Amino acid sequence: MDFDYAPAPESRSVVDIRSSYGLFVNGEFVDGGGKAFKTINPATEEVLAEVAEADAADVDRAVKAARRAYSRVWSRMSGAERGKYLFRIARIIQERAREIAVLESIDNGKPIKESRDVDIPTAAAHFFYYAGWADKLEHAGYGPDPQPLGVAGQVIPWNFPFLMLAWKIAPALATGNTVVLKPAETTPLTALLFAEICQQADLPPGVVNIVTGAGATGQALVAHEDVDKVAFTGSTDVGRAIAKAVAGSTKKVTLELGGKAANIVFDDAPIDQAVEGIVNGIFFNQGHVCCAGSRLLVQESVAEDVLERLKRRMGTLRVGDPLDKNTDVGAINSAEQLAKIRELSEVGEAEGAGRWSPPCELPDHGFWFPPTVFTGVTQAHRIAREEIFGPVLSVLTFRTPKEAVEKANNTPYGLSAGIWSDKGSRTLWMAGQLRAGVVWSNTFNKFDPASPFGGFKESGYGREGGRHGLEGYLR
Repeated sequence: MDFDYAPAPESRSVVDIRSSYGLFVNGEFVDGGGKAFKTINPATEEVLAEVAEADAADVDRAVKAARRAYSRVWSRMSGAERGKYLFRIARIIQERAREIAVLESIDNGKPIKESRDVDIPTAAAHFFYYAGWADKLEHAGYGPDPQPLGVAGQVIPWNFPFLMLAWKIAPALATGNTVVLKPAETTPLTALLFAEICQQADLPPGVVNIVTGAGATGQALVAHEDVDKVAFTGSTDVGRAIAKAVAGSTKKVTLELGGKAANIVFDDAPIDQAVEGIVNGIFFNQGHVCCAGSRLLVQESVAEDVLERLKRRMGTLRVGDPLDKNTDVGAINSAEQLAKIRELSEVGEAEGAGRWSPPCELPDHGFWFPPTVFTGVTQAHRIAREEIFGPVLSVLTFRTPKEAVEKANNTPYGLSAGIWSDKGSRTLWMAGQLRAGVVWSNTFNKFDPASPFGGFKESGYGREGGRHGLEGYLR
């Protein structure tokens, strides 16, 4: 029996998008010295708002505000008092969850069911989790009296704007540091809404400052001589530039960079469950995920069956309006990212891989790319080596566990991996062999505030989340 889904649009009325936004410095919204830029809805190309660009003088003002708040208020406050502010922020996020989720989907392009059910609840959970640590730092294993570093300069990407903000700000505040945060220029709106949440929570002025802008703003923040800690999530190329910029200084650095994760399916895996994990691993958030399972390694004996079931499942994915609650795959975040995905997909075809997408009608306006799978891929193909950061899956095969390990590790990245098998001993052996910061067993893309996250090799260094996430903000 055929059936279709009636449209189920989430109302935009819960969000009040202003025509223009300033910077958030010392507890107030102020004008920026740079040229204002526009943020657009990637699903429609509609201009949402004009946003102030912070120049070097603005960044300096924000860092000075953070330093004053650190010296006079925040570092002197007891952990229990700091924790109260974090608990308050967490509760306000929960109260305003629908508003934040809708704004995230409008500004980012991700499906509302992902921002509503994953991003925003997990962000609130991070604030709750680190609020609990604020008065227990001497028990974290970093000495009897660990001290904050000072001012943290944090630069976050556009793929999980609000969640990445929570990952960065929550541990920094819990440990007694103050923050200057720069969101991505294509997705600044939920960070600016978080500034309102800080005001609502009566957070002391200067504890959190938000400076919007593009690469030059981020460079000014990272290079500022009064920043004690740099935390960055984003591309490996920018991460390298940051590492060079802070080399020789006393700044502490955490880098969470790119990935080219292997999702490894053995012949004894629960196939239907694995197919769901494959789909979640690469098509969640349009593949805009550092730890996306973008390389599928399937044992030869089950490769045909897995591929057949995967294609059937891909045929049920709904691509379209991010605010429709039925949508599985939303819009690509920007024209620039769409061009990169198209370019690498064309390279994959030119190099001889077989390209397949389910039949799907893409909207006329906005930035869209269908869920795509490449078969006949070898390790020499660029699509098997380079991070595409889109809904594109490369399928390779293997015969033995040893071969699977060699192929999975044959990458400059080492952020994550997935193993699908019914044998616990095989899973544990594989996990010990894989050079990946996070290894999932019979699942993929699952996160918990209590669990550390980070990579090996060109995927960066340092850990975020869990007790380990405190270390980067303590001396």
